[in-house]
Amino acid sequence: MDAFYASVELLRYPQLKGLPVVIGGGRRRVDEAIRDLPEGGTLADIPVDSFPRLKDYTGRGVITTATYPARQFGVGSAMGLMKAAKLCPQAIILPVDFDEYRRFSRAFKQVILEVAPLMEDRGVDEVYIDFTDVPGGQRDGGRSLARLLQKAIVSETGLTCSIGVAPNKLIAKMASEFNKPNGISVVYEDDLESRIWPLPCRKVNGIGPKADEKLKRFGIETVGQLAARDRDWLIANFGKATGAWMHEVAWGRDDRPVVTQSEPVSMSRETTFDRDLHAVRNRAELGAIFTRLCEQVAADLQRKGYVGKTIGIKLRYDDFKIATRDQTIGHFTADAKTIRQTGGQCLKRVPLERPLRLLGVRVGALAKAGSPEALAPAGGAQRAASEPVATTASLF
Repeated sequence: MDAFYASVELLRYPQLKGLPVVIGGGRRRVDEAIRDLPEGGTLADIPVDSFPRLKDYTGRGVITTATYPARQFGVGSAMGLMKAAKLCPQAIILPVDFDEYRRFSRAFKQVILEVAPLMEDRGVDEVYIDFTDVPGGQRDGGRSLARLLQKAIVSETGLTCSIGVAPNKLIAKMASEFNKPNGISVVYEDDLESRIWPLPCRKVNGIGPKADEKLKRFGIETVGQLAARDRDWLIANFGKATGAWMHEVAWGRDDRPVVTQSEPVSMSRETTFDRDLHAVRNRAELGAIFTRLCEQVAADLQRKGYVGKTIGIKLRYDDFKIATRDQTIGHFTADAKTIRQTGGQCLKRVPLERPLRLLGVRVGALAKAGSPEALAPAGGAQRAASEPVATTASLF
């Protein structure tokens, strides 16, 4: 979907179309702009000048998404709102409305399922679709069916989407970004050298900032340059699994099927603080927040019927750098105290000298509660990461 959250908001406030708009900073309660709603008018009648501007924002929130006019100023998802205000102070800021976004998400996916029932749900705004056996799915390389889906989604929801059609999920994902917004890109096997190889390595789903930085140190900036490297060289420098995977994706190989049903791989909770908190000076406050996050994750697991055995933490420091650590225990659990205790062990392995702006807790390696896997005899605990233990005087 194209700028999904922002596009939903533009249906609510059509007067903001064509303007830089960012979504973030907090969940929706009552819009400030509604105070200026003309008597007898609708939300579409609120004057543009009545909406809050990014330049006036004070807080610690981050951007969830931004309209394309805002992105032209370098503003994007996960950017701090205060930083974004320096790049695009005139942008309008709106709070998030997850209930509304989920409603539109269900609506556009239902449209797809009525046309192409083999659909893999990849989150609130993205899906993979298998066109192989859909009537007309191969016509014009899949372009005809893609166009039909776009028209049906617009008709039902008023929203646009961009579609990449390719022989596999890897290239389809990349192609979906080629012609945004409201575009269709068809990539054939023979197009690998001309259309995929010139792309930056970061365009490959799965190559993150750290891997990309390491690739650049070796002089590898494009997918084509990655493909030119020997498989054994990649394995030697990036590890057996990652190196082999990099070689495959650089050559456009991906045999993953479209999965219509899948189990969650992890559950997590995190929170961004209203102000920076320090592990020593704000130990009690951080401890209470940490405990609450562990209890919330435990409640999520229990409510959905899962247990897990890999417990991890996530920290974002005041300089926006992120640290994560995790530890695998010998048995499956959905117990808040166990999650808290193991998460505390993870905290001993991260530097806590800098102030923190975000704290998160995650439980992975999930299994269904009561399943044979979950009920199997406990094995020995093992540490899932080999980072050096941080020396710090106080832990929360």
